[in-house]
Amino acid sequence: MSLLRVDASIQGDRSASGALADLVLDTFTAARPEVPVVRRHLGQDPLPADAWAAAISGSFTPDGDRTPAQREALATAERIATELQQATSALLALPLYNYGISQHAKSWIDLALAGVPQGTRLLDGTPTVLVTTRGGAYGPGTPREGWDHNSDYLRRILVDVWGADLTIVEREFTLVGVNPALDEFAEIAAMMRKTAEDAAVEAGATLANRHAA
Repeated sequence: MSLLRVDASIQGDRSASGALADLVLDTFTAARPEVPVVRRHLGQDPLPADAWAAAISGSFTPDGDRTPAQREALATAERIATELQQATSALLALPLYNYGISQHAKSWIDLALAGVPQGTRLLDGTPTVLVTTRGGAYGPGTPREGWDHNSDYLRRILVDVWGADLTIVEREFTLVGVNPALDEFAEIAAMMRKTAEDAAVEAGATLANRHAA
């Protein structure tokens, strides 16, 4: 029994997705202090860029003929997949970068898929909270409508491929106050932040209840 937390931000203490995930986790652990938390921070400790290719080539190579790099990559892939399979709850903080999924998160997903037989539902029925953040605004009617290629992809992987019982907490305009060009949106950004923080606390409480069940 454990909660798996995975972060992909490269922003360190300034991470908006990390701050929201902290709220989810703090609320969860206040209700379920006995549940151990398994952590993987892809932004601070990224997976090797060549690991997925080595794992794939290794999977088609007889065991006795595998290179050390292939063996290590396959072991990493199996370890990542096992972390997901063994989690009884999951908290994933995966922000949008450059209109898509972070390279760190994509490497993690690719390796997880390589670590199990095709079609394995790694989060089958697992209560999962996805925290995702966007620097700008991407909703209907905005200049960047349709440019968010992160959220739909993650839904496909987490729900359709891995079978997660998914709740999404999201926040936009995180670059307001950082990028002067967005200063005019300060009021709406503050409202979005408050809404996201409230949603994070609610998601943490719900996650604790579902974990207990």
